[in-house]
Amino acid sequence: MVMEEYYHEWRTTKTTLRRVPIKTSSSTKKTTMTTAPAKLYGKDLDEYEELDVEQLLSQLSPEEISILAKEVDPDDNLLPPSQRCSYECEKKPTGPLNRKKLIEHINKQALETPDKPEFKPYVAGTIRGKKWIPPENVNQKEADEQIAIDLGDEYEQALSQATQDEIIDLAAILGFHSMMNQDQYHASLLNKGQPLGLGWDGITKASQPKVFPPEPPNDTNIELSIQMVKEDNYDLKHLNWNNIKNISDEKFEQLFEALKDNTNLETLSLTNTGMTDRTAIKLAEALEKNCTLKVVNVETNFISPDGIVRLMKSLLNQRSLEEFRATNQRSQVLGNKIEMEITKLVESNPTLLRLGLHLEYNDARHRIASHLQRNIDRNCRLNPDAKARFTVMIGCGPMGAMELQHKLSIPAL
Repeated sequence: MVMEEYYHEWRTTKTTLRRVPIKTSSSTKKTTMTTAPAKLYGKDLDEYEELDVEQLLSQLSPEEISILAKEVDPDDNLLPPSQRCSYECEKKPTGPLNRKKLIEHINKQALETPDKPEFKPYVAGTIRGKKWIPPENVNQKEADEQIAIDLGDEYEQALSQATQDEIIDLAAILGFHSMMNQDQYHASLLNKGQPLGLGWDGITKASQPKVFPPEPPNDTNIELSIQMVKEDNYDLKHLNWNNIKNISDEKFEQLFEALKDNTNLETLSLTNTGMTDRTAIKLAEALEKNCTLKVVNVETNFISPDGIVRLMKSLLNQRSLEEFRATNQRSQVLGNKIEMEITKLVESNPTLLRLGLHLEYNDARHRIASHLQRNIDRNCRLNPDAKARFTVMIGCGPMGAMELQHKLSIPAL
């Protein structure tokens, strides 16, 4: 009831303004504002409110209704397309669609339809219409004029008698790379002689890749190596389990449990062994108690970014590890939060010298590289006769990597 009263009040108050000039004197005019009721097609709006739409439609003929349907499109998504669109085809269907016959009929119609008559018949050797003349290239003309250089009779004679291979060698020496392909350029620099059949218009073919023999499988005895780590064997300095498939979680747990009390092992390589977060946590617990490991490599596994952070935290307990590598894991992109957390952990570690990780953000890469450089400098000052090599694998993007190598050598004082 309230909406009807508001609508009626809006209808009665909606008016248009009209200016009516009123003469006040011979020299001045006064204008007043009067109101007039709004009209539509010459009728007041109030007259349209009482009209019955159904009654008006019943008075229309079918032709008038079709014309009205063309002009009005009901904006209602609930209506099917057959009711929203004005379908005017009254022809009955002749049968199901036969694609082959339809294509044959289209081809037949195309062949039977005569071509449009030519205004001027074709005669061989004559030009019909206006001939197109390309515009003169002023820039190319100026470039040709600039290239024309007088080299002198001696040089002109030498170049005119030079062979094609000699000219290619001369272009390679002068650095004209666009005049030759890569094979010609490298052959000129290495003085190997030009490849046969190339010339100036030759195309460099792809060179056949070199066939390298496959690497032999890793024949490390897992049971024996675990037993040697448990017994703290003095001869076992490096343990390599790289590329060994189907290592059970129990074997990893036995190895990491034995690492806690081992005092001789220095290098542990577990690349491409299928490690997960569960085994990474066991390794982190072992690194917190082991004080002799120098290098740990867990690249190409299935460790999540949180697992890498857990491993980085474990390095702060004993502070004996010098190299840690964990690239090419399940997640190629660590994310800004994880990279900043790893950066803070690296900056808190005074003994880490080499780190292998794919980092995306410049801030994290720069801070880690600067801190590891300081660790290298500190190590060289404490050991003047030592030569340290610093390698950081930091990614320029989600899929790229950049290796920074600094070789420092400080002589003994």
